[in-house]
Amino acid sequence: MRLRFGTFMAPFHPPEHNPTLSLEHDLDLLAHMDELGFDEAWIGEHHSAGSEIIASPEIFIAAAAARTKHIKLGTGVVSLPYHNPLWVAERMVLLDHLTRGRIMLGVGPGALPTDAAMLGLEPTQMRPLLEEYMEIVMHLLTSEEPISYSSDRLTLNDARLHLRPYSDPLFDIAVAAVASPSGAKIAGRYGAGVLSLGATVAIGMDVLAHHWTIQEDVAAQHDQVADRAKWRLVGLMHLAESEEEARRDVEYGIVQWFRYFQNVAAFPQMAVEGGDIDEMVDFVNGGLGVIGTPDQAIEQIETLLEQSNGGFGAYLTLAHNWANNAATKKSYELFARHVMPRFQGSVSSLISAADRAQQARPELAEKQLTAVDEATARYESETSSPA
Repeated sequence: MRLRFGTFMAPFHPPEHNPTLSLEHDLDLLAHMDELGFDEAWIGEHHSAGSEIIASPEIFIAAAAARTKHIKLGTGVVSLPYHNPLWVAERMVLLDHLTRGRIMLGVGPGALPTDAAMLGLEPTQMRPLLEEYMEIVMHLLTSEEPISYSSDRLTLNDARLHLRPYSDPLFDIAVAAVASPSGAKIAGRYGAGVLSLGATVAIGMDVLAHHWTIQEDVAAQHDQVADRAKWRLVGLMHLAESEEEARRDVEYGIVQWFRYFQNVAAFPQMAVEGGDIDEMVDFVNGGLGVIGTPDQAIEQIETLLEQSNGGFGAYLTLAHNWANNAATKKSYELFARHVMPRFQGSVSSLISAADRAQQARPELAEKQLTAVDEATARYESETSSPA
């Protein structure tokens, strides 16, 4: 199947950078990706820790939609336990209409414990709340029957949507999964996709394969289908003309990114190792991702496809701000120009045509020369003939 490509934009910015300018650069990057032909972008939701500065993916998506034409835009993710699920559904349906069907809904339990703590939520509450609220969201999006719900945190009385989705039958829905099986279970229950965050970190493909098995089993129990086309893997890439250039590029910001996960974000599933830049680059290139060339990126994706034992639908690069804006945009351009076509079938016929033309060139070139000689001879014969 045609592999899709995109980005997962948390985003990550140094706290000391101008946040207004950082957000503008994020929007500019999405417009750049739209022009390059990327398929989709997922926008995060965070409220603490200083680096991931988008509080509402829906608002950001509305701004991005006005600057783009083709790329699909998803919430990556709405931290569902933080919200009233009725209003989540309402906002997504509104975006579905405003974008004429370019919207995607990604949900998860919330990644930063510092976010949940401000709401009085403990980490142990997050996944059960995600399951409960997801049931409400899916009912609202797929049924016109009212739904009621009551808990110590939320009350709904005969809740229903008054505006139905623009997409027919419904926009794409995906559930985040890192280490726990919760995301795979929910995706299986509703026939949704899976956003495998940190797909190549230490947890490895073994956990991903386990998640896929869980999703298939749960899907079968609920008369749903676990569709590999809806499986999205998130990995790390920064590309340049050479590996040496790529390594120089990431000197701009890779240390801050590593220190964020090592010392700030209480998100141990994204554990990374490295004490200096060289160790950090080597850690990434040790299987986590690629800091290097398009050829290395192609090799990485081919390895993931093989390890997935059946394939997946999309590869998303994590937007990490390791390099400055110019080098970052060049990285995405190299990816679009050299990597994407290898997995989308857009150049195979052109390569075949070039190969056929090369093989036929000697014979056809000789015929062309013969034709020119014959035409010249005819002309000379005609002009030398007596009047």
